[in-house]
Amino acid sequence: MNKKNANSKNAFVTIVGRANAGKSSLLNALVGEKIAAVSDKPQTTRTKITGVLTKGETQFVFIDTPGMHKAKNKLSEHMLNAVNESVAGVDLIILMADCTKKISENERELVKGFKTGKTKVILVLNKIDLLENKEDLIAVIAEYSKLFDFIDIVPVSVLEKDGLDIIMEDLEKNAVEGPHYFPDDKFTDQPEKVIMAEIIREKALNNLNDEVPHGIAVTIEHLNERENRNGEAILDVTATIYCERESHKGILIGKGGSMLRKIGQEARADLEDFFQIKVNLQCWVKVKEGWRNREGMIKNFGLE
Repeated sequence: MNKKNANSKNAFVTIVGRANAGKSSLLNALVGEKIAAVSDKPQTTRTKITGVLTKGETQFVFIDTPGMHKAKNKLSEHMLNAVNESVAGVDLIILMADCTKKISENERELVKGFKTGKTKVILVLNKIDLLENKEDLIAVIAEYSKLFDFIDIVPVSVLEKDGLDIIMEDLEKNAVEGPHYFPDDKFTDQPEKVIMAEIIREKALNNLNDEVPHGIAVTIEHLNERENRNGEAILDVTATIYCERESHKGILIGKGGSMLRKIGQEARADLEDFFQIKVNLQCWVKVKEGWRNREGMIKNFGLE
């Protein structure tokens, strides 16, 4: 923990909401680094992901959570537990909603939970850039206002970075006196291997059809930094992509290895950009049938 300065403040902020509302995109945008996987597939985020932003005397600690959904297996149960744990004991909650969709039952249940505590909640209505008639936003705001007394309602477009400054102003106003719990130059508590695995998984999610992605997990088996003949630093990374069926393995690899090669190329580019080092990435595919219902496998993948 950093030593407390006379004027130091902090704010612990949990981001919750339905799947595909843009929670991970918001986290990445606010922190200024891509630390959470983003795709159009539901349940892209599986665990709590912490992002840190220090601005002047204030340190903001953001906790991204899985999207609210009905539990269908043990992994889903762990994901929902992650949401409930993240809401407890934080200073502020951002309820992230898609302004182009009607309020869901999951959202209504989530808001009911807010009423039992004293946590301040900001409603962020994302995807305003997709509204054909901007006046529709008034009706959306009215509907959500009936559910809860939000301290603010902020329409935004995370994609266009529109309205993010207003969110930060709200968070700054509600920060509390206290120490910085992370070094001021740190932007996540995620280990390097977890960030690497998430980058690879994101590329798989974005390249595969709807049938396969939910059953994918990625582990980093080997990391080694070396120098090539020219004295240039290279990071050797070996990753295993796990899937649940032999048929999925074939889809993941693709004809002549084309799909796996594409996933690897896209992941390597992001890894090099993130870690600022040349990367040699090797990806392998293994089958672990029904791993999402196996506690041991869920724990091995760091998803408990």
